Amino acid sequence: MAGRAATGSRRGAVLGRAVTDPSRIRNVALVGPSGAGKTTLIEALLVHTGVLSRAGTIADGTTVCDHDPAAVRQHRSVALAVAPITHDELRINLIDTPGYGDFVGELRAGLRAADAALFVISAAEGIDGLTRMLWEECAAVGMPRAVVITKIDHQRADFDQVLASCQQAFGDGVSPLYLPVVGDGRVSGLIGLLTQTYYDYTSGRRTEREPDAAYADAIETYRGELIEGIIQESEDESLMDRYLSGEDLDPKLLIQDLEKAVARGSFYPVVPVCAAPGSGPAVGMLEILDGITQGFPSPLEHPLPPITTIDGKPVSDITCDPDGPLVAEVVKTTSDPYVGRISLVRVFSGTLRPDTAIHVSGHHARIPEQRAGEALPEGHDEDERIAHVYTASGAELTEVDACVAGDICALTKLAGAETGDTVSAASDPLLLSCWDLPEPLFPVAVVPATRGGEDALVKALSRVVAADPALRMERNAETRQTVLWTMGEAHADVVLERLRSGGVDLGTEPVRVALRETFVAPSKGHGRHVKQSGGHGQYGVCDIEVEPLPRGAGFEFVDRIVGGAIPNNYIPSVEKGVRAQMEKGLVSGNPVVDLRVTLFDGKAHSVDSSDAAFQIAGALALKDAAEKGQVQILEPVDDVVIRVPDAYVGAVMSDLSGRRGRVLGTEPDPAGHERTLVKAEVPALELVRYAVELRQMTSGAGTFTRSFNRYDPMPAHLADAVRKEYAAAH
Repeated sequence: MAGRAATGSRRGAVLGRAVTDPSRIRNVALVGPSGAGKTTLIEALLVHTGVLSRAGTIADGTTVCDHDPAAVRQHRSVALAVAPITHDELRINLIDTPGYGDFVGELRAGLRAADAALFVISAAEGIDGLTRMLWEECAAVGMPRAVVITKIDHQRADFDQVLASCQQAFGDGVSPLYLPVVGDGRVSGLIGLLTQTYYDYTSGRRTEREPDAAYADAIETYRGELIEGIIQESEDESLMDRYLSGEDLDPKLLIQDLEKAVARGSFYPVVPVCAAPGSGPAVGMLEILDGITQGFPSPLEHPLPPITTIDGKPVSDITCDPDGPLVAEVVKTTSDPYVGRISLVRVFSGTLRPDTAIHVSGHHARIPEQRAGEALPEGHDEDERIAHVYTASGAELTEVDACVAGDICALTKLAGAETGDTVSAASDPLLLSCWDLPEPLFPVAVVPATRGGEDALVKALSRVVAADPALRMERNAETRQTVLWTMGEAHADVVLERLRSGGVDLGTEPVRVALRETFVAPSKGHGRHVKQSGGHGQYGVCDIEVEPLPRGAGFEFVDRIVGGAIPNNYIPSVEKGVRAQMEKGLVSGNPVVDLRVTLFDGKAHSVDSSDAAFQIAGALALKDAAEKGQVQILEPVDDVVIRVPDAYVGAVMSDLSGRRGRVLGTEPDPAGHERTLVKAEVPALELVRYAVELRQMTSGAGTFTRSFNRYDPMPAHLADAVRKEYAAAH
């Protein structure tokens, strides 16, 4: 792992040949900030192993591994993609994940499909908040990790500083295996700290020699720290005493202990690389590949997600066994104009073979309850048949005869399979627990571009939501809007582009927040609906008294008619008319709440009175009471819990004050990591863009949750604006 002889990679990988032994597979997710060079690194590894013939294939910043046309058009990698390569006769599935916080759904899917993670950090830019959080998530599940520092030839590169930042952000166990040798803006090679060997790349091939004397002090310092870190993780308790006594420990022994510590997720080697040099060869590719094959675990060593039967009974005896029950998961769903639906699948147990009956399960078993107004995909348990099994290298599909436990493959034309679904044997259906996703909290209201296009739009939205677990669709009956809840602006842009590229003609409009109205003080209203136009007329007269009730009390209707002023059969008609007008609103078009209406007088006609006449009279009476009295507009207030690094607490609290928020208190995050929970009450109107603005405020490290609390009176200047807008529209 740390400096074996340069035997080179096995080139010309036969990707169409199925792997039959899970121990010969490595699934590695590349994680890191946008712009760190994950996709460029994958390209360099593809060139190094002979999958690509030359570098520069991804010159525009997009990726050959990306199946998403929206991402390609926007010149950014925002979708999960897999690039399989072969090294030392092992299959390595490189899983490219987005570096944008908005695409956390794709990122979490990539981690679910992986057994280890390479954190890719730029020597010129450093670490962002999202990367810190992902490191913590990997730590929570014990996922093995390593760090790759890219762009070490950049003019702003500072390897020592970025290394120190990684050690500070990621904690103990982060230690470099190599030091970069940089001169005249060019990386000439790496110095292996354990072997004390200079791996020289200036000739275009890796050669070995003694390092220059100028690096002696740096080698001694970093090598000592590395050896001490390895010894602390070693199971051989005698190593520390031997090291302190001055014994020169065998590098092979240290490498063995290092590889064991990496595999169990307690030591995190750092490898500097130059994946896209301005001139000369890429540096560090062989070192990364050796680290993956020798230090990262196979799928056999990675625990499976919890598995249950369809009715929820736990199943605990399934392992990563090609001969075991079939259990696989759809980690990505895309659509190709020629092939149709493509499902990227990680197989956890059993073997997927062509022309096999399978069972697809999802959604209804994963989602315990449906939120009000939210349109969730329908639950499904469907039998389907696999026609072909493919190895997927980005947009390229190569047919194989099987995909065994631990491997990743692509299936086509599974009509019922959606991202997050479980694929199992038709004769023995099972269900995997879904991966955790944060709540999408950035709303976008979409509208059809043409009249009558609502149904087509909703169908298209349903397809997009089915493919993206981080996306939620809501049809809000109160605001009469169709709202897509996304992770942020970039996520929303890509989703809209996907829809438009699929032939959906749509637009957007400002998101409306559902408000309420109520009376401030008692008032009386008179409703008179009398018309005579030949034959039976219309006659209904009523008098009501309106009283506000405590917030949340609802609606009460009281009948105090005496002497038969209004016949009993028309009294429910008055209530019905009042309720209908309450739903329509009085001054802003929003429902009226928390009200007691007392019917105390009225008149009827023996011939012309009717149910319809008294409904209209009841509505007119409520309107009259509103004109004589005072109606107040109420806005929803949400409980908000914000999780931020301690350094941003002051800025977040100050920002909440500017949003008319009321901070309830702060407390240390139970998960630790030098983070604080800020609890507050904030008007929902102030939270429409908060997902984006909090991320900007905290360098991507802040997250929040929200839940409805109550309705409060809206400030007068805002309420007046709402009234004027409603009056202008009506």
